[in-house]
Amino acid sequence: MALGTALRYLKQGDWQRAHAIVQADESPHGCWAHGIVHLMEGDLGNARYWYRRAHRAWPADVDAAAELATLAADWKASQRSPGAS
Repeated sequence: MALGTALRYLKQGDWQRAHAIVQADESPHGCWAHGIVHLMEGDLGNARYWYRRAHRAWPADVDAAAELATLAADWKASQRSPGAS
């Protein structure tokens, strides 16, 4: 559930604390969150790298809040699915 904690930090705008968590998460959701961390930081090159690692398309409109909402919904849905990680 470390990713849930990172998502809470991101919702609070605390990308530094979230970064400390997502650095250790190599899952697609963790990599996506890592990309959002770098969006919030303003490091778009690094954000693109992490989006590629997450197998996510780069958003046409770069909006960290919208990306975070989509990630949170997707992650929550995956936690309810059998075999979720």
